[in-house]
Amino acid sequence: MQEFPKVAVVILNWNGRIHLERFLPSVYNSTYPNLEIIVGDNASTDSSVIFLQENFPLIRIISNEKNYGFAEGYNHIMDKVDADYYILLNSDVEVTPGWIEPAISLMESDKSIAAIQPKLLSYVHKGKFEYAGAAGGFIDQYGYPFCRGRIFDTVEEDHGQYNENSEIFWASGAALFIRKECWIKAKGFDPRFFAHMEEIDLCWRLKIMGYKIMYCAQSAVYHLGGGTLQSNNPYKTYLNFRNNLLMIRKNMSFSRSVYVIFIRLWLDLVSLLKFLLEGKFKHARAVNKAHLFFFRYIFSHRSKNNDHSLFNPVGLYKGSIVWKYFIEKKRKYSELFHS
Repeated sequence: MQEFPKVAVVILNWNGRIHLERFLPSVYNSTYPNLEIIVGDNASTDSSVIFLQENFPLIRIISNEKNYGFAEGYNHIMDKVDADYYILLNSDVEVTPGWIEPAISLMESDKSIAAIQPKLLSYVHKGKFEYAGAAGGFIDQYGYPFCRGRIFDTVEEDHGQYNENSEIFWASGAALFIRKECWIKAKGFDPRFFAHMEEIDLCWRLKIMGYKIMYCAQSAVYHLGGGTLQSNNPYKTYLNFRNNLLMIRKNMSFSRSVYVIFIRLWLDLVSLLKFLLEGKFKHARAVNKAHLFFFRYIFSHRSKNNDHSLFNPVGLYKGSIVWKYFIEKKRKYSELFHS
């Protein structure tokens, strides 16, 4: 009789009853034979926990004593979960039949694979990729993340152009498959990130250890997106600018990070001025606040230089995605290598 490794789907919830009602049934009906479904509640004040207890009594609930945010909230929950593989799944994701099996099979075939993301499609526009991860994450030489199927605000339709499994740089936190031992070895998410880019940082650290990050085309999910912070929220702007700088300083060598951060600060200034010209004064202040936090961080924390001798560079784009997109008008991943 075939033994299946144990898989735990862990959904972090904060006041998300509306999402649980809509999307949890698809997860609950997953066909993987050795599966535990867990909802980690981040001290919700709505009726999320009551809804789960009344409608999904077989789902395990782990409650945090307060809202720790996405990154630290998951860390607290995962300390109480035991499985061979974890799937960190957003509460606003609808899964498709058989979504777990191909990803676990791929990870079982290669022990050097630390994490995987499925094909991430839009729940609203089913024929298009979804912003948060699309067909796998990449990063350019200046630390700008992008995806196959989504570069900045341009999102492609899914025509089967990314229907092959492939190695990537980072896997989306909206639906993140990860080995238990890799999660423990990397010590989970960096709690300083709170939310946004914490999964990129985690994958970057795993790649420094020599692991692979993969995209599994045979697994597909539909993501609603924007369930917690909308794109027009200044706090999201703050987190994105701040966390991107933290990630660069943490994961690049000291000399490389100094050069890249110097470039990024000038590019961030352009973004700040653009916000001012558009009348988005709160977003401009958010960029400034992100920089102030970052400079306090680098002068108050002694960052150790990582040993990059094992670093797996697959998924690192050696050009500038900003230049390609805004100057050369390259809008699709396939166009980046045919200039």
